[in-house]
Amino acid sequence: MTRWIAEWHPDDPAFWERTGKKVARRNLVFSILAEHLGFTVWTLWSVVAAKTGRLDLSTDELFWLVALPNLIGSALRLPYTFGPARFGGRTFTVVSALLLLIPAIALGFAVSDPATPFWVLLVIAATAGLGGGNFASSMANITYFYPQSKQGSALGLNAAGGNIGVSSVQLVVPLVIGALGLAAAGWFWVPFIVVSAVCAWFFMDNLATAKAEPREQLAVARSGQTWIMSFLYIGTFGSFIGYSTAFPLLAKSLYPAAPWTAVAFAGPLVGSLIRPVGGWLADRLGGARVTFWTFAAMGAGVLLTWAAAAGGGFWAFFLAFQLLFVTSGIGNGSTYRMIPAIFQAKARAERGDGEQALVYGKRQASAAIGVISAVGAFGGFLINRGFGMSFAQTGSPASAFLAFALFYAACTVLTWWCYLRTLGAARLPSLAHARV
Repeated sequence: MTRWIAEWHPDDPAFWERTGKKVARRNLVFSILAEHLGFTVWTLWSVVAAKTGRLDLSTDELFWLVALPNLIGSALRLPYTFGPARFGGRTFTVVSALLLLIPAIALGFAVSDPATPFWVLLVIAATAGLGGGNFASSMANITYFYPQSKQGSALGLNAAGGNIGVSSVQLVVPLVIGALGLAAAGWFWVPFIVVSAVCAWFFMDNLATAKAEPREQLAVARSGQTWIMSFLYIGTFGSFIGYSTAFPLLAKSLYPAAPWTAVAFAGPLVGSLIRPVGGWLADRLGGARVTFWTFAAMGAGVLLTWAAAAGGGFWAFFLAFQLLFVTSGIGNGSTYRMIPAIFQAKARAERGDGEQALVYGKRQASAAIGVISAVGAFGGFLINRGFGMSFAQTGSPASAFLAFALFYAACTVLTWWCYLRTLGAARLPSLAHARV
């Protein structure tokens, strides 16, 4: 079965109401399903590492098992970005979904034997990074389906549906492990992965207008805007995925007797559900303004969490941590809304306001999303390694929290300097009219 759509004009209001809206929504729904499972597989080790019971592994080694999927997932996001444009969004969604069987099945075998060497666990944890790549291909694909005016909300919903996969893992997997054993943490997801691949095959579409060669897409790497937004995305999405995967092990290390398994899912769920709100606010207020205030709030949040960890009980620590999830979720939506606005503005400045410039801008935005999401996801690795090294060297997470607070301060300043100050608009042609 081949499903290629040759003509696609979502920014034409008549086409959108007649044909585009229905097709775009159908592709969005099944994109969310596949991406959701990508996130579940990507973050499985956040629970498995905390529940393993392996006394021969140090806290720092356990944080390596949580951090490594983030590192590999961030690296895979760049090639995954090119998949939809090279092979078609539907085709690549099917393939990327089926690849999730590798880490799920391997985990099931590995943890069945308590004598499995640490290096083998590291290799298998690394394969979970395949789930991290799915986000980039899914977001790059959905960008093409929606008109510019609706991309903030559409991308926010797509990302939120995927991000909730982290919450699913932290809610479901402890129950599965309790009922069926540690190996079931991997086996449980196998039938769901197969279903998502089948649904993508039968219900999604490839867009001929989205076809592009990797060389053309990689041109965005020469743009300074790509790297500015990559840095900011480390602060938003990198924080979300880093805190989501670190929380179970961090809570267990600080409060061994606390009921962290019962509430670990709450933060990722809140951060995921509020992500579309960030996109919605950015559509109306401008992404840069929302992002600026988000980073300021994240800086305050990490200091509050640090204080709670130093002198409060588990519930004070838990509540303070929720502020980090809320703010990073809003920031995820607002920064992602900035990306298509920036590259559409650049395309109009370079090629005018015609249909060709619009298509070119979407291709550039799609490619930029891949690069930015790849670099941003690296923040998840840095946060987990930050906690691991802090525990190894000082026995507490204090130095990690201090480093994070300084980083958010830098992100706040960078957002203001590049996108909000009076001269910021002049640095990027047409930025003042792009509602960045």
